[in-house]
Amino acid sequence: MEAKAYLKDIRISPRKVKVVLDIIRGKDVATAMGILMNTRKAASEPVLKLLKSAVANAENNQSMDVTKLYVSQCFVTPGRTAKRIMPRAQGRAFRILKRSSHITLAVAEKE
Repeated sequence: MEAKAYLKDIRISPRKVKVVLDIIRGKDVATAMGILMNTRKAASEPVLKLLKSAVANAENNQSMDVTKLYVSQCFVTPGRTAKRIMPRAQGRAFRILKRSSHITLAVAEKE
């Protein structure tokens, strides 16, 4: 049994989020929270909040034991991309892509 939590349309690049998710994948919840609290990445704060949400879902909705939980799966998919224009020299215009992410995080009990 798994408990999932989703975070949609967060304004951070999926590439930056993937680095943080790779660190916590497969770890137990207490270790993952410790890692996220001490990681100096922009994505670590929203991922920590999402992990707490998944743990709360497991505890309240599926009556799982919090001490036995681990991060069973976590992944990020690209969301909408906002396209902006940056004026450059001699009348040119460069496109800036402001990327967003959808993060999915699931926790499960160890047997």
